[in-house]
Amino acid sequence: MTWDIALPGFGLRKRINGKVTWVVKYRYCGQQRMKTLGAASVLTAHIARAEARKLIAEAALVGLPTKPKQKYVPRFDEYVHEFWRDYAQHWKPTTQKACQGYIARELVPVFGKIQIDQIVRTDINRWRDALSKRTGIFNRTIPILSVMIRYAEQLGYRSKGTNPCRGVSRYKRDLPERYLSPIEYKRLGRVLAEFDLPNLDVVPAILMLLYTGARASEIEMLRWRYIQIPRLVLPDSKTGPKTIYLNRQAIDVFEALNQGQPDDYVFQAQRSNGPIKLSQYWHKIRKRAALPDVRLHDIRHSFASTAIADGVPLAIIGKLLGHALPESTARYAHLADDVICESAERVCSGLASQMGLSHDQL
Repeated sequence: MTWDIALPGFGLRKRINGKVTWVVKYRYCGQQRMKTLGAASVLTAHIARAEARKLIAEAALVGLPTKPKQKYVPRFDEYVHEFWRDYAQHWKPTTQKACQGYIARELVPVFGKIQIDQIVRTDINRWRDALSKRTGIFNRTIPILSVMIRYAEQLGYRSKGTNPCRGVSRYKRDLPERYLSPIEYKRLGRVLAEFDLPNLDVVPAILMLLYTGARASEIEMLRWRYIQIPRLVLPDSKTGPKTIYLNRQAIDVFEALNQGQPDDYVFQAQRSNGPIKLSQYWHKIRKRAALPDVRLHDIRHSFASTAIADGVPLAIIGKLLGHALPESTARYAHLADDVICESAERVCSGLASQMGLSHDQL
């Protein structure tokens, strides 16, 4: 054995048969080892010495703490593509279209260049303040961002429980509550009976809104196979599968129509076989009825208001409207309180009259 003076442990071994090889002797986890690097006729001394030096260095590092490998974390604009590929497919097509627009227009310009694990509460608050004049946009977009960050946690791009959207308050908005009065119902009914519209499906479609309290999209997208008198069985809606119960008036509307094929839309667009778009006609109808501030969705609110005035319990109204959560129906609770107060006043007035008491004597 001939050992290298410059690199302890590196040497040249010559066997009895004349074969000469490069070897290296080193300690690995407290035990001495020797490894043959190769024949001297193949490896030069320079290459063999470099291999020996590398092996000795690696063995010396075994057991010592090492810096953890840095995991790649994408920027937000890069992560959008991964999120969309994996997650968005589980949304309804209409939800996909809306969310795609909010992500592209509102989120990418603000958070695009930030790594997904570096988005913190300060960034969210700053973004919220910047939308103080577009409060509706913020309220609709932050749930999307929250879902994206929560999924990033599941992928391991962020630590669990670090979603900066959690607890951020949305802007409070005064939601308009518009209910049709009996006189306004009469005006609307008169216009629907007399107004000459180019699409004959418009009036029966709006009558279905009035008689069922359904959402406009549910009536617009209604197909003949969904009609199972005395109910509509929708395979999908805003809150999932839904049953709409039909009264006599609603059934009469359907019976007056010419029935199409099972997959045809019941209420069709004027120049195609696609679904009708009631918003294209509603602004003319409401203006003719002197109801310029009434939205199509207000017909649904008015349905609930009329039901409460007729003494229908809130729980039943929730089922009629297809609310998934009791909180959705609770917005009409104050109407029920008004009806109860009015009833109590009538009862008490009647009792006072029977007892011969006037208001001043009470």
